Amino acid sequence: MNATTQNRLHALPAPPLREYYSRILAYIAVAASIAAGTYTQHFGYDILWIVPYALLYPHLAHHLGQRFKRDHPQIAILTLLFIDALHCGAALVLLSFSVVPSLMCLLILAFSSMVVGGLPYLGLAMLVAVSSTLLNAALIELKFNPDTPALVSLVSISFSILYICITAYFMHQQGLRLDQMRSDIKREQEKAARLARNLAKYLSPQVWESIFTGKKSVRLETQRKKLTVFFSDIKGFTELSEELEAEALTDLLNSYLNEMSKICLKYGGTIDKFIGDSVMVFFGDPASKGAKHDAMAAVSMAVAMRKHMKVMRQQWRAQGITKPLEIRMGLNTGYCTVGNFGADTRMDYTIIGRDVNLASRLESAAEAGEILISHETYSLVKDLIMCRDKGQINVKGFTRPVQIYQVVDFRRDLGATSSYVEHELPGFSMYLDTNGIQNFDKQRVIQALQQAAEKLRDKVIM
Repeated sequence: MNATTQNRLHALPAPPLREYYSRILAYIAVAASIAAGTYTQHFGYDILWIVPYALLYPHLAHHLGQRFKRDHPQIAILTLLFIDALHCGAALVLLSFSVVPSLMCLLILAFSSMVVGGLPYLGLAMLVAVSSTLLNAALIELKFNPDTPALVSLVSISFSILYICITAYFMHQQGLRLDQMRSDIKREQEKAARLARNLAKYLSPQVWESIFTGKKSVRLETQRKKLTVFFSDIKGFTELSEELEAEALTDLLNSYLNEMSKICLKYGGTIDKFIGDSVMVFFGDPASKGAKHDAMAAVSMAVAMRKHMKVMRQQWRAQGITKPLEIRMGLNTGYCTVGNFGADTRMDYTIIGRDVNLASRLESAAEAGEILISHETYSLVKDLIMCRDKGQINVKGFTRPVQIYQVVDFRRDLGATSSYVEHELPGFSMYLDTNGIQNFDKQRVIQALQQAAEKLRDKVIM
């Protein structure tokens, strides 16, 4: 839409002014009919006072109703329509039920009520008009003169058509303006949605959702909650960064963090931050299903990450990165302070506390491929997770030694019912998780294993 059309739309009268102009036109139509009837001596001079009244009333009604409309717009509209219907009934009696002017009065009232409120308002207006007609007929000496001179008919019909056409034009232009406003609002909503999606990438999905749904206020506030905190990093990543070009290292790191993030979100973790190759996640905020469920979800996520690293190592090996990379992880459960930290102009939704530091220390103490958990976490997951007692270690910042455990695997996956098989030798690497294979892929996996076995069987190794 060009600028000229937009300026024309913005120059249109607002709805209150449209009603004002329409009412002026309606009463002018009645005044013109009476003036023409008086001129042709069809009406007596005793009703000529209606002409100045019809010309002045719309202005009076507009100014008196303006203040009332601000506080009670619907009541003001109904009141003015009620008065218009009373006027219509009185006009029918004063016009001696002259057919054409009377029908034009009823047509104008019907059109106005339909514009204002549809069929319910039309029925109400007609009921009030009939009541007003009966009341005025009882109070005023009734003169019944249905004949209408040609001039009166012409004037009455012409002004009524003019009223309907101009009011319809206003309505049409108002519709165009509303369409333009809807289009502008839709564009703004789409723009806001794009910005929200872009901003969501800088926040954990749970935090983003709680802010945009209004569950959390964006102000500096914190609370104490029992959380399970997770830290991880890649063993040997620093040495690898000295060997790879910056672009290759960036691709490797981004692919790793992308895969780990997917696993984290799958288990419901809130990603706190990425620090190089390190990942910090916590469970239990913004939503929690209980400390036991949160701890179980956190350990399950850690086991899934460790398993997925085998797949990623194969991908990296195909890219020429032969140095095996292992993830090490630490988890702890305890009360932390969680919320918005920082300044009014720049906040960070994160967690702090003694138990956060312990999770970080456990991650630093873990070996490659190892998951270390504290006794608090172990007590919550021991029924479903097999763990080895690794004794006590001295942790910086803690006066007493800390009891730690090494996560082995899910109890259901151990022994004869293990769901995975893994072997890694020079020239050979396999990781098979039967729980992760779909039925329609089963035959393809069997064929791939058979082909590998045949090639190895036929190969003469020197």
